[in-house]
Amino acid sequence: MPLSSRFFCRQPLMVAALALSLLMPVLVSGPSAAAPGKGPDTVADVAERVMDAVVNISTSQTVAASRGVPTPQLPPGSPFEDFFDEFFKRRQEDGGENRSKRVSSLGSGFVIAPTGLIVTNNHVIADADEIYANFNDGTKLKAELIGRDTKTDLALLRVKPDKPLTAVKFGNSEKLRVGDWVMAIGNPFGLGGTLTVGVVSARNRDINSGPYDNFIQTDAAINRGNSGGPLFNMEGEVVGINTAIISPSGGSIGIGFAVPSATAQPVIAQLEQFKEVRRGWIGVRIQNVTDDLAESLGIGRPRGALVGVVSEGGPAAKAGLKAGDVIVKFDGRDVKTVRDLTRTVADAMAEREVDVVVIRKGKEETLRLKVARMPDDDKQESGKGADDQKSAPRKTLGLELSPMSEDLRKRYNIKTEITGAVITAVEGGTDAADKGLRPGQVIVQVGQEPVASPADVQKQIEALRKTKKKSALLLVSDGQGQQEFVTLPLD
Repeated sequence: MPLSSRFFCRQPLMVAALALSLLMPVLVSGPSAAAPGKGPDTVADVAERVMDAVVNISTSQTVAASRGVPTPQLPPGSPFEDFFDEFFKRRQEDGGENRSKRVSSLGSGFVIAPTGLIVTNNHVIADADEIYANFNDGTKLKAELIGRDTKTDLALLRVKPDKPLTAVKFGNSEKLRVGDWVMAIGNPFGLGGTLTVGVVSARNRDINSGPYDNFIQTDAAINRGNSGGPLFNMEGEVVGINTAIISPSGGSIGIGFAVPSATAQPVIAQLEQFKEVRRGWIGVRIQNVTDDLAESLGIGRPRGALVGVVSEGGPAAKAGLKAGDVIVKFDGRDVKTVRDLTRTVADAMAEREVDVVVIRKGKEETLRLKVARMPDDDKQESGKGADDQKSAPRKTLGLELSPMSEDLRKRYNIKTEITGAVITAVEGGTDAADKGLRPGQVIVQVGQEPVASPADVQKQIEALRKTKKKSALLLVSDGQGQQEFVTLPLD
């Protein structure tokens, strides 16, 4: 699906769009959206209880107006040069080309505390100069931004009401099953809440919008302007925050996505307490375990997260994790894929000690690790290899390997801390070429053993052949320290 078909459902305030979208709730809203005889008989009682907690979020910002006709570029010495310079200079001084304008947009949100806490999407209020919450009874309150999290696209606002507000509670999105009925409510135009009903189409969707994607997919109509609105279960609990749709036209075609409450709740709690999100960090770079990697590692079926780099001095290094370890359980939670570990570590509180179960050379080990706070730049350092060793260039497995040298460091821009055997050529049509290996990469491990030269690589490959291994597991680094595991057949 091309990126142009994905929309985050904030509604620009345009008269034409408003007129068109006003028809949408009439066509798709309410329990009648479900086929007769299927689904709940009515959701009116639940809707009546929660509707007043859903608000319209309106924002405005000042942006520079687009420039008009650009100043013509005339040849130096042209008889008209002075005339045009004076003309366009006068226009700019009069503000003709540099005037700013106000831009407005609309979205939705919902109250989670009677004192005035409101949850919405970050993209609804991004870059806003002013934010207002508009309630069903016509009340309009100026909202203060408490905090935002771009990685999960969530934001927390505060208003100061004269009386307690109707609030809703989070439910447990982990209990949702595909096929469960859900109800989406939004307030995109400040005219009152609009309701649609559908089912959970899928869970744990990754739409490549951020590192912690774990969306609930639903066919309940989520239209532009519904961003930030709640997705309810049939008990009136918020199980998701409506965030994005996939559509070629911008209207709902039954593919909508909501941030699960299990993801949102810890984020919202930290925004309320700290005005920012303080995620856990352990200092590793990881990759998914493929079928051929699983065979090379001797772990049976593909599972877990394969450690490629351990940051020097980081929590993982201090706990004894090594490149080549496969993390299969973190803090009591199974790790099936990289996404599982990423979310679990992020949810962990800094300074907390957890158990990490790894498979190392075919055997399970349990390590004790103290989680740290993720650095502000989210960057992780690379591990360091062994000392340089000299050897002659060699060819093996479709690769031409050369010993590290200052000339190769300069040619391929390889950092000084990276050591190993440098790939200087890749034979076309080989498995090495198919796996994307390229000149300038450095082989730092073979069979989970460090190598410092082409001779070391050849020695490890021969050792693997003697044990009748079908493939060689290589740890390969680029010049900047980004590492990944690659398997090459030994036949």
